[in-house]
Amino acid sequence: MSTIVLALGLVLIVEGLVFALAPSRIDDLLRLLAQMPVETRRLIGMTALALGAALVTLAGLL
Repeated sequence: MSTIVLALGLVLIVEGLVFALAPSRIDDLLRLLAQMPVETRRLIGMTALALGAALVTLAGLL
């Protein structure tokens, strides 16, 4: 359970840094995402999911 809390904390730190250091870039990114086809957004999400799962698996093996 502590690993999950640690992982969530790290995600929040990274997300917080993005909002704190480049808030105007968030608007640009949201506009770009809104213009992308749904299939492209789904592919990006599935790729991020697979990469995240691979990294979690790799971390467990180390």
